[in-house]
Amino acid sequence: QVQLVESGGGLAQPGGSLRLSCAASGFNLDGYAMGWFRQAPGKEREGVSCISRTEGITNYLNSVKGRFTISRDNDKNTLYLQMNSLKPEDTAVYYCVRDCVVLGGTLYRGPADYWGQGTQVTVSA
Repeated sequence: QVQLVESGGGLAQPGGSLRLSCAASGFNLDGYAMGWFRQAPGKEREGVSCISRTEGITNYLNSVKGRFTISRDNDKNTLYLQMNSLKPEDTAVYYCVRDCVVLGGTLYRGPADYWGQGTQVTVSA
C-alpha cells in the first residue's frame, strides 16, 4: 500500500539546519509532483515547497525562499527538504505530500494527494 514516511525532524537552534527525508513506497515517485506542507500550532496548514514530476521545477513559500531546498531522488523513491537558516517561525509539523500543484503562486495539494504522518520541527534557542 502507499506509504510516506518522514524523518529528520527535531530541535534546531535559530540559524541552524535540518534535512527532512520522505521515503515513499507503494508507488513510483516519478509519477507525481511531490511537496512539503507544514502546520504550526493554531495556524492554517500551508504549502512549503513543491517539485515537479521529472523536470525538477521547484516552487517555494515566499518566507522560505533562499533558505529551503526541495529535491528528489526518483531512483531511491525519496523526497528531501534541506532547511537552512532556520527561524523560530519555521516551527511546525512538516508533512510529505504526494501530488501538489501551484496556482497563482500558492501551493496546494493535488487531486491524487496522499500524506505522511508528519515530523515535528522545533526551532528554539
